[in-house]
Amino acid sequence: MGEKLDAGDIFPDLEVNVVGGGTFNLKDNLDARYNIVLLYRGHW
Repeated sequence: MGEKLDAGDIFPDLEVNVVGGGTFNLKDNLDARYNIVLLYRGHW
């Protein structure tokens, strides 16, 4: 488990798997000044 982020922290470079295959690199695709990232685990 990584360290908790606080307000103003830089989001770490993260690559996640996407539904249907492939990956999504957050650092490469979120280039706005402010972003919201929602991570959903799915069903248990």
